[in-house]
Amino acid sequence: MRRILGIVLGLLLVGGVIVVVLFQEQDSATTATKTVRGIIGSEKSEFFRDPDVVKALADRGYTVQTESSGSWAMDQLDLKEFDFAFPGSSEPAREIESAAGLKGAQTTRPFYSPLVVIARSNAAQVLAGNALARMTGKNTGTLLMGPFLKAAGEDRTWQQLSGSAAHAELTGTVFVKTTDPATSNSGALFLAAASHVANGGNVVSDDAGIARTAPLLRKLIAVQGALEPSSDAPFRAFISGSGEPLILVYESQVASLLMHGQGAAALDDMVVLYPDTTVNTAHTFVPLNAQAAELGALLASDPKLRGPALRHGFRPQDGVAEFTAATSSHAAYLNPGLTGIRQVGTPTVKILTALAARAKGQGDTP
Repeated sequence: MRRILGIVLGLLLVGGVIVVVLFQEQDSATTATKTVRGIIGSEKSEFFRDPDVVKALADRGYTVQTESSGSWAMDQLDLKEFDFAFPGSSEPAREIESAAGLKGAQTTRPFYSPLVVIARSNAAQVLAGNALARMTGKNTGTLLMGPFLKAAGEDRTWQQLSGSAAHAELTGTVFVKTTDPATSNSGALFLAAASHVANGGNVVSDDAGIARTAPLLRKLIAVQGALEPSSDAPFRAFISGSGEPLILVYESQVASLLMHGQGAAALDDMVVLYPDTTVNTAHTFVPLNAQAAELGALLASDPKLRGPALRHGFRPQDGVAEFTAATSSHAAYLNPGLTGIRQVGTPTVKILTALAARAKGQGDTP
């Protein structure tokens, strides 16, 4: 009898071990994440590194690894190495889809960020004094693209502008420091906005438009010297107190800096100028395979991801009220409602690529 009980207890123990192992495996399967790799614009790097974002994604079953690239260079990469691409606007997204051989990819636009020009306060005051900008507060205003581009086309120098004599540090040709328009989204879209103004308020759509606007675009780029592949380095240089007096960045970079309380020493000397003519910069998520198919929708709709996106300065689609509330304590620098800013159309990828090439002194045809 004792032997029989021993056998039964032994079986129960074995059964208990088996049950425990099964439960452990099931629990592990539920909490395990799938790892996806993405290629993103550098302006989104801090968002994906945010511990709250990492946790929220893990809770939804994702571990996300990212590498940075200029948005307009992503289609030249070996896209088979990535599960998704996340450029800074819809135009390079279409090129990525084509390069990856995708048809009808379920792209999403979780958030967007307007382009702004950050200026030293002395530079902003001189621009405003010469009707090239309009100040709407101590630390914010509007860059008047028509007059500013006219001055750029005339190779105007700071010394030629009224009021500049009091600021010996403002020397040389007046220009906005941008990124490389051939590879970087912000640089390309600044050219798109500039070409619209130079083309009489019309989107450049043909060879004649390219020829008409190319001389001005060439001046905007040639004066800069070496071009950066992303907006991150020029922005950090500005915040550190070096760099040019006028730098093109994303509003999200400024808003994130303000909300994280960083760069305090540079903030009092910074004016955020919104170009009065600009183009849409909707960051566009492109799933390259089924592994990342649902991630874009999560980024757009999950409250645990929208919150960090706002904290990093991005505007959720249809989220003006959210952005206004999140940045209310920094309204002195920002224009939440984009008052007085005109969004214009963007040239086709083919035309914009040709404009960038001509701006860099390359090629004569689209």
